[in-house]
Amino acid sequence: MRYVRELSNHNRIISENTCRSFYKPVDSGAYTIKFVFSGVESCTISKRNISIFPDSFAVLNVGTDYNSAIDSITPVNTLSLYFDESFVKDFNSVCQLNDSNLLDGKLQNSPLFIETLYPFVGDMRYNIMHLKSQIDKGLDNEMLINEYLHHCLLNYYGIYHKEVVQKISKLGFIKTKTREEILKRLVLAKEYINSNYNKNILLEDISAYCCLSVNHLLRTFKEAYGISPYQYLIQLRINRAKYLLRETDYPLSEIVGLIGFENTSSFIRLFKHSTEETPSRFRKEKYAEN
Repeated sequence: MRYVRELSNHNRIISENTCRSFYKPVDSGAYTIKFVFSGVESCTISKRNISIFPDSFAVLNVGTDYNSAIDSITPVNTLSLYFDESFVKDFNSVCQLNDSNLLDGKLQNSPLFIETLYPFVGDMRYNIMHLKSQIDKGLDNEMLINEYLHHCLLNYYGIYHKEVVQKISKLGFIKTKTREEILKRLVLAKEYINSNYNKNILLEDISAYCCLSVNHLLRTFKEAYGISPYQYLIQLRINRAKYLLRETDYPLSEIVGLIGFENTSSFIRLFKHSTEETPSRFRKEKYAEN
């Protein structure tokens, strides 16, 4: 199943359910936000490899050289939103300008976002899931689609403020430029963990990827995110396990291997410590809800 819709304002939506695909934009003159509802989509951004899972979404700036690929036994359900540059520039101006300048018609420079994975949570998830539901029903109302896209940007700005702006302020460096650069490197660290969570990750691997020493990584990661890289990894693995327990019939022993654990009993212990229930009970409760 494939849904493609280009609007009169040049915003574009592609919804797809496929086992195999490869996409490289001929003209990357749009801001892109990519979501995955089941499975995983691999994306190469300027030689960086990231994996988009259902608990995250990726953001790409205008002009970014990238490609995305899907290669799966089971269908991967995705949604890609392409925002025309002038649409985002206008949205950014409305968000940034004060009341006295709002109606003078002058658009500010196009915004430049940190290109990485962001958590797919809260109002963003609520809005996008509604949009996806409408698309699956054959949504054709352009005015309604643009309202969804407007709210998507609104929700993203909120997430960006929380994940970037607030995190920059937590870093203990005097110069703003230094804080911004450190956060960009910490974003790479999170990105590496997100894409390699099911492997045996070493701190040295993460520090080499984000160009920070191990001790510098440990100190600044805790400052920005409130937890250590290891705690973030465990938290991520638990969340991915929840998804697999909820959405698949894989046996627990297979799930344990898929999320990077070698020992089932240690996983059960960590899962219970995190959720206050065993994996089997969590799965039964989710089945009961359905």
